[in-house]
Amino acid sequence: MRIKQHYWLYLGLCLVSLCFVLTVIPAVAVISIPSVAISQENNAQVASKSTNFLDEGRNFYTLGRYQEALKAWENAAKHYQFQGDRVHQALSLSYLSLVQQELNQWEAAKVSIEQSVKILQTMKPSADGIIWAQILNTHANLQLRMGQGERAIATWQQAQKYYEQAGDTTGSLGSQINQAQALQSLGYYRRSRQQLEELTKKMATMPDSEVKVSGLRSLGLALHAIGDSQSRQVLEQSLATANKIAAKTQLSSILTSLGKIAADWQDPEAAFNYFEDAEAAANNPQEALQARLERFKLLVDYGKLEYAIPLAPQLKQQLSQIAPSRSSLFAAINFAATLNKLAQPDQVLPSRDLAELMAVTVKSAQQLQDTVAEAHALYQWGQVYSRTSQWSEAKKLVEQSLNLARKLQADDIIAQSASGLGRIYQQQNSQQEAVAAYTEAVKSLKALHSDLAAINPDVQFSFRESVEPVYRQLVALLLDEQPTQSEIVQARELIESLQVAELDNFFREACIDKVQQIDQVDPSATVIYPIILRDRLATIISQPGKPLRYYQISKSQSEIEQTLDNLLASLNPVSNSQTRQNLTQQVYDWLIRPPEADGVFQDAKTLVFVLDGKLRNIPIAALWDGQQYLIEKYAVALSPGLQLMSANPLQQSKIQAIVGGISESRSGFAALPAVKSEVKQISQTIPATLLLNQQFTSQALGDRIQSSNADVVHLATHGQFSSRLEDTFLLTWDGRVSVKELSELLQNRGGNRSKAIELLVLSACNTATEDDRAVLGLAGLAVKSGARSTVATLWPVKDRAAEILMNRFYQQLRQPNTTKAEALRQAQIRLIRQTDFRDPFFWSAFVLVGNWI
Repeated sequence: MRIKQHYWLYLGLCLVSLCFVLTVIPAVAVISIPSVAISQENNAQVASKSTNFLDEGRNFYTLGRYQEALKAWENAAKHYQFQGDRVHQALSLSYLSLVQQELNQWEAAKVSIEQSVKILQTMKPSADGIIWAQILNTHANLQLRMGQGERAIATWQQAQKYYEQAGDTTGSLGSQINQAQALQSLGYYRRSRQQLEELTKKMATMPDSEVKVSGLRSLGLALHAIGDSQSRQVLEQSLATANKIAAKTQLSSILTSLGKIAADWQDPEAAFNYFEDAEAAANNPQEALQARLERFKLLVDYGKLEYAIPLAPQLKQQLSQIAPSRSSLFAAINFAATLNKLAQPDQVLPSRDLAELMAVTVKSAQQLQDTVAEAHALYQWGQVYSRTSQWSEAKKLVEQSLNLARKLQADDIIAQSASGLGRIYQQQNSQQEAVAAYTEAVKSLKALHSDLAAINPDVQFSFRESVEPVYRQLVALLLDEQPTQSEIVQARELIESLQVAELDNFFREACIDKVQQIDQVDPSATVIYPIILRDRLATIISQPGKPLRYYQISKSQSEIEQTLDNLLASLNPVSNSQTRQNLTQQVYDWLIRPPEADGVFQDAKTLVFVLDGKLRNIPIAALWDGQQYLIEKYAVALSPGLQLMSANPLQQSKIQAIVGGISESRSGFAALPAVKSEVKQISQTIPATLLLNQQFTSQALGDRIQSSNADVVHLATHGQFSSRLEDTFLLTWDGRVSVKELSELLQNRGGNRSKAIELLVLSACNTATEDDRAVLGLAGLAVKSGARSTVATLWPVKDRAAEILMNRFYQQLRQPNTTKAEALRQAQIRLIRQTDFRDPFFWSAFVLVGNWI
């Protein structure tokens, strides 16, 4: 049985609320084991055995020795059943379910917790409310892992009540944090954020204590998991409180958490200092080792090998000597994965030493019967041999890893190991076997779908390093030499799937549940898929009712990307216009000229681009054929994948709009004086509800969307698109609205998809600077918002130019039989031919994403 394991689940349950989840396994003093009338000596021995089994299980679980914990709790459950102690039998079964979840034994975990809950339901709530709370907590954990968010929330609410009745503040806080994360999983972002903010305020008023320190740390990690920028501030509060009350046992873990967040925020200097402090504050060798490993990874990731080299042998020795446990196994795997990312890992640590460490790790995993860790360790061991071109040894180890992963039905490990096997086959020139291996890897990645970011962070399974290359390698293999029509079709489907996977990864959850192909809807549209591969620019062209066409330009990836970088820089109005024309014509020659020469676009009115990599940052409409811009010949639209769009056209005669904007300086952002004129003119062009400045709050916007039948939402305000979820936002009068919260606002129509927003216009937003994947935020918003089409700007545009273009756009949109793409085209042509804003900088920033009809 495959269970969804979402990003926030791993962080929220395994890390964020670790101290709360582990309250399910309290120390003996916390459980008040009821006295049982025992008249015979052997019964007393049985009771003693049960208690010992519970204690042993707790100890083994804490040490990460899960198989031994499982056996102890199985025995405890049997002994308590023999005694007739139903309360502690239920508790033992709850513990059993918890460890079965850790071991990926999902069906068994479900049976155990259901038996535990069933026992509870036959009894009246007793004074042992803490036991009820712990069992319900475990049940909610499993419900969440199975995608039953609503049930999990309800169960955690029950658990919270019992924790509070028992006076367990830590457990109560943990239940509330978990509820907020479950709300995120259901798409209730504003409710989740509100609950976390209330918890933050509540903790601020709590007296300084160990509980407050733990609560703030867990809350900070929860905020980080959902992309809230306040996470670092809350963790710093936790650190300050810990220092104030000398809570030395928690300092190292807080500092390590702060270091990880700083690293995620591309602040390596702060991260390094946090990790150094964490190591100095460690209370035990395990904490010190963890902090040192994080520091080592940071140095390797930022290419500071001269500082990493002295650490490597020390870490290898420590990892070889530490007592085997789940945490020690993954520490070693993490260390190996860090080194295996290097082109020449021998510069840091000899390959034989790393292979020796992985051999020890595999043996320890086998002793602990930890198949998950064993599969990961075998893969990393195989990677060591791959780096030294020992292909037969590498193949043997990776195949072992893959076979274990198949038995576990662990799609994350299958994807990892199958892609590794594919790379080995490629090196051995076994193309057919490589295609089969990569195909299996992609199949597992698709099965994960919303879980691509959820892979165990301890083995560094990142999207850009471990997911995206799998798709690209398979596409490159399929399009090698002279691809058949079936291979081209499969390559196109892979690029579509990669778009979905990338958006899921961006949002850290499923971006869309149902897909719909619409490339047969518009016979006058041609869909173009440019794909940047290592040694070429491949282009697939799709037209309704015709075979796919394939073109390729032999250029290295570095040359392609350098040209695109230069083109983007040349769009600055102060740049040389001839340089700009040369670069835009170069890209035109790559993408458009070959099919155009074959007459492919003869009947096309709209060109729809599913862009790849750095091509996303380029204003395609501004490509130059030597005499005119592409937009002067065709309407242009962008799509994050045709399967991500619905096909309903806009009804011009029934357009109603909600128009909002901020013209004044707000929250540190500059004033946009032309916005007032822009939104008022739009309101005069089409029926509209106007929200300007103080009226334009997130609450007011949400209320208007929910209560009206508007099919257009036009927002003229500051905003930013980024490849980072945390840095993608829109500005309202009352502050920043995250992309997730905005998507919730736009979908706030009782879940009725027939009332979806047809067109979302963002006329003053821009992409984050120095972010080569920033347009991912725009594509993500376009899909996640539920709006069928989105018009936005790739960079800030002079507000007067935006005002002229937007008014022309709405005038054209009201014309009969005019598509959204054509309306935007006509608006852009007006700027080119009838104003002083003819330079591409002023008009090509406007792009249409999504449904173009």
